[in-house]
Parts: sequence; C-alpha cells; structure tokens
Amino acid sequence: MEREITVLIIEDDKYISNFICMSLKQEGYRYIKTSTGREAISLCYANNPDVIILDLGLPDMDGIQVIEHIRSHSEKPIIVVSARQEEAEKIRALDMGADDYVVKPFYMGELLARIRVAVRKSEKTQGTELQSIFQKDYLKIDFEKRMVFIDEKEIHLTPIEYRLLILLVKNRGKVLTHNQILGRIWGYEEGGDANSLRVFMATLRRKIEKDTTNPRFIITEVGVGYRFSDE
Repeated sequence: MEREITVLIIEDDKYISNFICMSLKQEGYRYIKTSTGREAISLCYANNPDVIILDLGLPDMDGIQVIEHIRSHSEKPIIVVSARQEEAEKIRALDMGADDYVVKPFYMGELLARIRVAVRKSEKTQGTELQSIFQKDYLKIDFEKRMVFIDEKEIHLTPIEYRLLILLVKNRGKVLTHNQILGRIWGYEEGGDANSLRVFMATLRRKIEKDTTNPRFIITEVGVGYRFSDE
C-alpha cells in the first residue's frame, strides 16, 4: 500500500470485531475499534478515518443515527455491516448517507474488496471536481462540452439522461437509491417517480451499453437503486 489506510470499526460483537481487525491487520490497514455509537462519533472527529465500517445494532444508539452524525461533518465512506436483511433497512441506511451495505454473515474477502472500492472512490473524488474528460472502456464524456462518445462516436442524450449519467459517474462505485436519484435529478417537489426513473435508465442504457442484458457501466441494485461500475 502506498499509504496507511485507517479503518474505523463500529461493532459490538467482539468475535466479529476481532475477526475484522485481524483481517485488516494482515492486509496492512491501520484500524480503530469501538462498540458504541457515541464513542464512534468522537473517534471519527478525532481520527478522520479513511473508511468506516458500521453495525446498525449498537447498544447505545441506532446505527442510522451514527450515519447522520458522521455525515454532518464528513464524507468519508461508510460501509454498513449488519444482520438486518430487510430491503427497507438497506434503503434507509443508503438514503442517510451510507456508501455500501453488507449483510451478515459475510465473507471477509468480500468486505475487503468493498473497502478497496471505497478507498479508490474517495481518493478520486476527495478535494477535486470531475476532470474535464472521463473515459472508461469505450465510453468517453467531455464535461466542458457536455458531449458523450461511444467508441469515439458522439451520441445524443436528452438533458435528463445526461444529468443521470453525470450523477452516476460522479458517485461511481456507490449505490444511489431511487430516492437519492429522484431528489437530485427532479427534486421531490417536482413529482419524479420510480417508474419514470426506470424508463430513463432503460433509454440511457440502450445508448451507452453494448449489451443491456449484461451492462458494463450502470448496475442495478434490485429494489434499492443503481450504481456506476468502478471495476
């Protein structure tokens, strides 16, 4: 690793906490751990960790409250690791600002991969705006000219399709819920709905994906939202 990455672990199950700590240490990460939400908030202020791993079922406060507190002063990646499997819980955590959601029980290899993705995304976006040109495989976007190319050939996107694409690219690697996208693109007061979003995503995919049945760029998180591939 070029620099030491610090991970804050917020987990009250000692076995799981120790397992994560041991695995992170083997991979060369520095870690800080706590079992309570209040101490987690203080540690986040004091240490400014690169990634936060958060269990929602904490003894002193709900993990959703921890996300709210952290998001009031930090945009560092938050990966929720929770036994709560309900779709509504995932959406709620992501809506409040979590970047990813892993359901217990989990494979440590998967969690480590999610951490690497979160670090890459954070390093790309921290303190910088989008570069004037974005290129991934056969897709190229010229932000200054508001032009999109597939295999170097310009394609036409409607204003909403273009805004959707830019939103996804800017947050690449992060799951954006339906509500987050509707709020950013249409504004809740303007009456955007999930059906309209699906229609626009389908047309956008047809324009930028070579195989819409196996998309390269825009990935559907079933029942939750969409993310732009960071792989």
